[in-house]
Amino acid sequence: MESEVLEKYRKAGEILAKVREEAASMVDVGVSILEVAEFVEATTRALGGEPAFPCNISRDRVAAHDTPRPRDEGVFGEEMVKLDIGVHVDGYIADAAVTVDLGGHPDLVEASASGLAAAIELVSAGVSTAELGAAIEEAIRGYGYSPVANLTGHGLGRYQAHGEPSVPNRAVEKGVVLSAGEVIAIEPFATDGVGRITEAPEVEIFSFVTKRPVRSPAARALLKQVQENYSTLPFARRWLSGERIDYAIGQLLRAGILHRYPLLWEAQGALVSQAEDTVIVLEDGCEVTTRQR
Repeated sequence: MESEVLEKYRKAGEILAKVREEAASMVDVGVSILEVAEFVEATTRALGGEPAFPCNISRDRVAAHDTPRPRDEGVFGEEMVKLDIGVHVDGYIADAAVTVDLGGHPDLVEASASGLAAAIELVSAGVSTAELGAAIEEAIRGYGYSPVANLTGHGLGRYQAHGEPSVPNRAVEKGVVLSAGEVIAIEPFATDGVGRITEAPEVEIFSFVTKRPVRSPAARALLKQVQENYSTLPFARRWLSGERIDYAIGQLLRAGILHRYPLLWEAQGALVSQAEDTVIVLEDGCEVTTRQR
């Protein structure tokens, strides 16, 4: 990896580590969810980065892809709160998450964190992602919980928040051998349920896929806004401005121009915890970019 690129990955990680710590300390019963999300995104920019995706704040059974709605008035309750944050510097991404437990389930939080630690301990060039998945599952089951089998960690590329390789959260027969210089987000989810998530009806996050002609002036205006500001990275509905936003989003979805990220929740309504860090694969280990130095 070129030194200039490496430094951008490191800077993104340093920003994220600071923002994650400060945001986690804000999460408490009665605090505005929108206020925390906006703090994450504004502080990311103030420190010299840009959000790689909207701040995800997913609670209890919801595992991922939840972010506040426009003018959201919701507050935290006695819940299991997942903060999933992405930061990029010139397109080079750091992605990390932490669970803040307001509901009295510390072992479930520790289970996903233990899975993350077990996987990071193994990361090195020549190691298969199947080995990481097996280590994650063993650690989580050691606490008496199940890994979420159909959510995975993932590779990170320039302006690409989700790429190859996939990093399983359970034992699999065949994985991908890691190479030095790869950047991956390891992302265990633990649950006291069956260990599978499904799509919920709500959608607040989208991304640009491809440009195609659309007739609606509102849809054309929204497409221009998205291309100019977010490239291929995910964005939130609350970030958008203009007239007839929901109508324009619908037009762009129907044309295949936008991709939707529905909320993902545990199939039987059980609790879910999450832990995540970004690592750069080295010949003899890895460098974790998303932790305070």
